[in-house]
Amino acid sequence: MRHNKKFNHLSRTADHRNAMLANMTISLIMHKRITTTLAKAKALKKYAEPLITRCKDDSTHSRRVVFSYLQNKEALKELFGPVAEKVGDRPGGYTRIIKLGLRQGDAAQMAFIELVDFDENMAKVTKTAKRTRRSRKSSAAAAEAPAAEAPAAEAPAEEKAE
Repeated sequence: MRHNKKFNHLSRTADHRNAMLANMTISLIMHKRITTTLAKAKALKKYAEPLITRCKDDSTHSRRVVFSYLQNKEALKELFGPVAEKVGDRPGGYTRIIKLGLRQGDAAQMAFIELVDFDENMAKVTKTAKRTRRSRKSSAAAAEAPAAEAPAAEAPAEEKAE
C-alpha cells in the first residue's frame, strides 16, 4: 500500500532523486529559468521553495541548512543575495511553471520553471493589465458627466437666438 507517500519518485532511487533535484535547484537559482519535463518541474517546485523561504532569514544557521541541501557556494551566494532581496516581501509562490507542449522524441510533457520575480516580461504585463471594476465605473461616469452638461448648456443659447 502507498499510504503517506505523496511525492513523485521520478523512477529513481532516493540518492539519485535528491542529487538530481539539488542540481536542478542550483541551475534554477543561477539561471532563473530552466526547461525540463513537467513531472520534474513539479517535484523541483516542492524541493526549491522551502529553500528560498529559508533564504529570507540571512543567518549562519539558515546558510548551513541550505548548503546541506545544495553543496554549491556560488548558488548559496546568489540565493542569499539578489534572490533574497527580490523575494523578501513575497509570502510564498516563488516559482512559476509554464507548460510548453510535448517533446518530439518521446512525447513527454515539457515545461519551464522560473523564479517569478526575475521575469521582466511577465512583470510588465501584470502591472499594466491590473485594473479594478471601480476605476472603470468612475472613469466612465466622469466621461458621461461633461457630455450630459454640454447639451443642457446649448439648449438655452438656442432659445435666446430665436
